[in-house]
Amino acid sequence: MIIDEHIREYINSLEQDLPAELYELEKRLLERKVPIIRKEAQTLLRFLLLTRRPERILEVGTAEGFSSILMSEYMPKDCRITTIEKVPMRIEQAALNLGKARRAADITFLNGEAQTILEELEGTYDFIFLDAAKGQYMSFLPELKRLLPKDGMLVTDNVLQDGSLAKSKFSIERRDRTIHMRMREYLYALTHDDFLETVVLPVGDGMTLSVKLNDQIGMR
Repeated sequence: MIIDEHIREYINSLEQDLPAELYELEKRLLERKVPIIRKEAQTLLRFLLLTRRPERILEVGTAEGFSSILMSEYMPKDCRITTIEKVPMRIEQAALNLGKARRAADITFLNGEAQTILEELEGTYDFIFLDAAKGQYMSFLPELKRLLPKDGMLVTDNVLQDGSLAKSKFSIERRDRTIHMRMREYLYALTHDDFLETVVLPVGDGMTLSVKLNDQIGMR
């Protein structure tokens, strides 16, 4: 837990209800213990989409489609989403869920290794949501930067690992140390990149918002 549980519950109690079909999907996924973005992250995504009004959205990590459908509900009417998933056990159900979405025609579902697909994508996406295999975030970053236009936003989920990322590595279970090391590397890269302006937020499981400052690609 990153913030006080009572504060989190109070903030969540103030939020608007999801559209009925999306609420039912969220309920079904939670009952099956399918990982989906937390309520606070949903609220932040909705706010960003309604205020930034992107034209093209890229999502890396579809899972079973909840966040894609959520974003489709709040994106502008002329916006399109491309979403990527590689896990076979998720792909079939995601395809079913996305096919039932109110704006299914505006969602393109790509199956396969994200790294390979990212390298093949052309053009730019002015809003990118990264919520995939945490150990691969750093590997994805060069392609994500390439696909971002100037002023485009990269939103990354699950960056603080429930707050455990701030602890000493010796207090973390050995099996989790590699993921923590890679996430620390990713956060350092985002916050020390001359071509990105990044803020780290204790929202949900930790999120970053990064805006590309110009069209060049580079790191300090």
